[in-house]
Amino acid sequence: MAVLLLAAWPLSGSPQDSPATATTVAAEDPPAPPANAFPPVILPGSDKADAPAEPSPETTASDAPEASTSPTLDPVLMSEEPPPIPSALIGPSEGAEPTPTESVVINLINRLVQRGVLTQGDAAELISQAERDAAIANQNAAAASILAADAAMATETDVVVSHIPEPLKEQMREEIKAEVLAQAREEGWVEAGKMPDWVNHFEFFGDFRMRYQGEIFPEGNDTTGSFPNFHKINSGDPFDVAGFDFSPQINVDEERHRFRLRTRIGANVTMDKHFSAGFRLGTGNDNSPVTTNQTLSGNFNRYPIWLDRSFLKWEANDDATSLTFITGRFDNPFFRVSEIQWDNDLGFDGFALTLKHQLTEGITPFFTGGIFPIFNTAFNFPDNMPDKYESTDKWIYGMQFGVDLKGDQDDVNAKLGMAYYDFDNVQGELSEPFIPFSTKDAGSTDNLRPSFAQKGNTYMPLRDIIPDPLNGFGTAMQYQYFGLASDFNVISYNGKIDLNFFEPIQISLLGEFGKNLGFDQEEIDAIAVNNRGPIPAADPEADPAAAAIPEIGAFEGGNEAWMLAIQFGHSAFEKAGDWNAQFGYRYVESDAYIDGFTDSDFGLGGTNVEGYTASLGIALSPSVNINLRWMGSNEIAGPPLKSDVIIFDLNASF
Repeated sequence: MAVLLLAAWPLSGSPQDSPATATTVAAEDPPAPPANAFPPVILPGSDKADAPAEPSPETTASDAPEASTSPTLDPVLMSEEPPPIPSALIGPSEGAEPTPTESVVINLINRLVQRGVLTQGDAAELISQAERDAAIANQNAAAASILAADAAMATETDVVVSHIPEPLKEQMREEIKAEVLAQAREEGWVEAGKMPDWVNHFEFFGDFRMRYQGEIFPEGNDTTGSFPNFHKINSGDPFDVAGFDFSPQINVDEERHRFRLRTRIGANVTMDKHFSAGFRLGTGNDNSPVTTNQTLSGNFNRYPIWLDRSFLKWEANDDATSLTFITGRFDNPFFRVSEIQWDNDLGFDGFALTLKHQLTEGITPFFTGGIFPIFNTAFNFPDNMPDKYESTDKWIYGMQFGVDLKGDQDDVNAKLGMAYYDFDNVQGELSEPFIPFSTKDAGSTDNLRPSFAQKGNTYMPLRDIIPDPLNGFGTAMQYQYFGLASDFNVISYNGKIDLNFFEPIQISLLGEFGKNLGFDQEEIDAIAVNNRGPIPAADPEADPAAAAIPEIGAFEGGNEAWMLAIQFGHSAFEKAGDWNAQFGYRYVESDAYIDGFTDSDFGLGGTNVEGYTASLGIALSPSVNINLRWMGSNEIAGPPLKSDVIIFDLNASF
């Protein structure tokens, strides 16, 4: 098959202008292509001869040399300036639409301007558009003419390679690309850059915090050993109270300065209309339930990562009612306005249900209830005894009723809640009488000691150790653990009022009150080992024998807690420069709440504290802010203890 290569030259000139018109062709021969069209180039290997064509017998002698050496027949000797294409080849092909006449359109627009139908500005815009359209139409018509001419010059066995203008090539590329992509989407091909469908169900999030924390102690704190670290004692081997070693103590006199890091990352996963799940990982020095802070300066060692949240949630909603059930480890489901009972970092294990129903516009009551395990007896407890002790599992049963109120145009909003929490098996009990001969011997109630504690609660001994000659009648081998002296059945009230009269500035009034109904002053007074007042001075008129009997101070603990605070500024950091400030006071007696779950920063963490808090936060961007806090506290019951805590946070969320 012959391969015919055609080149389209500029459409100019006429047959009379070309020097190649001297060649004539016999009438019986097929019509020759126009003389000013660049002739076919017969590539090597084709079925046509490569030699120049023989002159026709009808050709005159004078014309023969010119025909045999014509550059139009020899591509090697062709002239530098190819002859123009005749005007007959550039006419519109059959069925082609006529090219818009630019002058007619412009004259029509000018006439409409003269008659006041169009403004001069509209006319200028239309004329510009008409000129662009005419140019494009002329270009397309010329390209179509070239293609038609190329096709007319080809034989059935020729492959025509035509010159296509770049604008037309680009248009063809885009049309082909669009058709292929449409077919790919329709037939489910994998689209470039598209992630698998399951990825679309994940919503990732995270936050970063760098903190400076300074604990400063004023002069006058008791340093005689009045602040045992009960968590340290209960976390290891039992402590020999008859020994010569000092019990672990809490620092109350030497200030500390620390830089602490917190990083958390997690995801919420949408499964379908009703089910979702979530998880979060976080840093932390240890498995403390109330903080994910990691203190820096670990000799550049790597830090551990903890599973902080993992849950499955079911939700059902309509216009007025919503019902949510969640299980696993999740955020605190109860409404609260402060950290005096529950630290903000505290996660709840177990099951919770929340029901909300809008009664009328602006009035939405809600209910939350849940069951939360806080300790499960080890399967082999105690490890070194063939007979095992009964389980002493610990639980929290909680429920809360409340109402969410919204005023007209949200000028005044309020939210109120009343909750009750029953803490099961958290109070300590004396064990069955026994003699521990080593730190590995277990008492029957050892599991009633708190698995985590801060400071503030009142404690009692858990082991009933029999005086015996083997232990010097109670003067040796007194290996002891300590448990909570009080039962805990807490009622809690929380309230918040938002005043939005000064938007974007919001003023909020916060209040919380709690009382431990399981607290029994007389019962605790008989067994408490801490939170006691000073030993009374000896009465000089008293019997000397009676005066020699050791005395202890009166128990000073209590069961109530409350706080008040005012917060003002932007309710959320949405842009750089947004700010928020808060000032408050709190009073938390020793056994109002379990100290292991309360605020971990104020007063070194825990209960039995009162004092003031102040904070100021400023947004550096919608995702980055700084916050400065000061907390000054005093101990309520027991020996004097004061502290000031200063915290500066750099926070970022993503």
